[in-house]
Amino acid sequence: QLSGSIPAELGQLSALKILYLSNNQLSGSIPAELGQLTALKKLNLSNNHVSGSIPQELVLLPNLENLYLSHNQLSGSIPAEWGQLSTLKILSVEENYFLMYLGDDTPKGW
Repeated sequence: QLSGSIPAELGQLSALKILYLSNNQLSGSIPAELGQLTALKKLNLSNNHVSGSIPQELVLLPNLENLYLSHNQLSGSIPAEWGQLSTLKILSVEENYFLMYLGDDTPKGW
């Protein structure tokens, strides 16, 4: 099992298409540098102890199809821009601490 933080240096692997780091003991935030992985199609960080918000840079991944962030300690909001990503087919974010707004601008826990 891996532990510690997710290395920002992973963002230098520009040809990387799949990154699975699920079911470990990873902690800390998701590095914004992962937004440089423009070839990335599948990212799985589920079942860790990752915290903080989702970096806006992940919204810029043009080929991202599957994103698994469930069962972590993420918070904040889910970027609305993900609704415009035509390539994103699976977004799994359950069991985190996200806020969402349902019509009346009152935050609801998710």
